[in-house]
Amino acid sequence: MPRHSISTTLFGRRLRAARSRAGIAQDKLGVIIGMDEGSSSARISRYETGVHEPPFDTAARLALALHVPVAYFYCDDERLADFLIDYAALGEGQKNQLLCLASELRSVAE
Repeated sequence: MPRHSISTTLFGRRLRAARSRAGIAQDKLGVIIGMDEGSSSARISRYETGVHEPPFDTAARLALALHVPVAYFYCDDERLADFLIDYAALGEGQKNQLLCLASELRSVAE
């Protein structure tokens, strides 16, 4: 039975969640972002378990491959992390509308 390590870092937990949601295996994800096929699974595993954290450019490639904003990996608020995924899925017009709505809500709260 394979042993799965628990992610100990925020980045690792977010990466594993995004990868699972996308249904992409560790080795395949590594290859998609340009890693050597022979080491891609181990490297992605190390990112997920928190042994290593990737450089920002690697995180950006991971985000692109997983269709999440790179900020998602570093967001420490669960609701905001979910919001970032939803926001990224919107078109430019919808994003502008949402930002206007958020600004209006902030003004009402003040």
